[in-house]
Amino acid sequence: MKAPRRTSLPHLGRRWWQLPLASLLLAAAVWMPPVQFTRPIFRYVVTFDITQSMDVEDVSMGGKPVSRLDFARAAMSDALQHLPCGSEIGWSVFSNQRSLLLLAPVEVCSNYDALLSSLDQITGKMRWVNSSVIAQGGLYSAIRAAAELGHNTDIVFVTDGQEAPPVAPNETSVRDIPQGLVHGWLVGVGGDQPAPIPKTNADGVRTGFWRADEVRQVQPTPDAPATAESHEELSELRETYLEAVAGHLGFGYKRLVAADSLRAPLTDARFAHPTPVATNVRWCPALLALVLLVWRFLPARRIVRKPKTANAAAIPAHGAMSRL
Repeated sequence: MKAPRRTSLPHLGRRWWQLPLASLLLAAAVWMPPVQFTRPIFRYVVTFDITQSMDVEDVSMGGKPVSRLDFARAAMSDALQHLPCGSEIGWSVFSNQRSLLLLAPVEVCSNYDALLSSLDQITGKMRWVNSSVIAQGGLYSAIRAAAELGHNTDIVFVTDGQEAPPVAPNETSVRDIPQGLVHGWLVGVGGDQPAPIPKTNADGVRTGFWRADEVRQVQPTPDAPATAESHEELSELRETYLEAVAGHLGFGYKRLVAADSLRAPLTDARFAHPTPVATNVRWCPALLALVLLVWRFLPARRIVRKPKTANAAAIPAHGAMSRL
């Protein structure tokens, strides 16, 4: 019996052209310059309140109580991962009557590690005075700094809303700041129940808690007579106050309730600025080259043609029938 005859399918174009084309694609992947694409990006200066009320541990993360400042930094760290490349973030801290710019906005992807490292260093040890003048001081200077930076710089101001000395209940204005000069978010952090405020010394070491006779209490005025006992030695999120201040400025207001609470506000389309961004697309020709090389070195497909088979039962010749 003859062995089955094997025939191979012809190579598609004999595949001679894949190697030179793959070489050209790899060369393009090495030398191709970035391509300009217009995409929505964001530019913020994030200001953290570092006054002593931000040390109150009345929020939780991972089931454990943490300070308001630690919680705010964790939320910002999470938001950094979700900002598109080309976006820029800078850091600022607030104490006394002013916000101090620590880091001007830098691009988030190429400076991601530096941003995280510098964020970790923002603590209460940076505090230079114990007072906390938010509306008339911290927000005022934060907005002015953002306006001077220009380039569509928006701000995110994170605070519990506790002023020290306390302001009158109906006071929400920010001095000589026209609405719409800068856009941004006022972010509230803290619990709803008044909690003692830790007292720390110049080295950041806790020495107890503030007492009622050590802090200035809210004083009644003709327009706002006292309706309840003041407790400025205790602290809770002053959400109603912050919402009123945000409305006065034309800002958005957001409360931190989880570590991912800043993702949505910081990527809100209302704060996006369409900007040409250099984008690395070298992976496209590199991927095509890989596909061609895999195709080139795949083994050729072969098929086996089966030989024709004779009938299983032989037909007897005429006249050769057996006799009974």
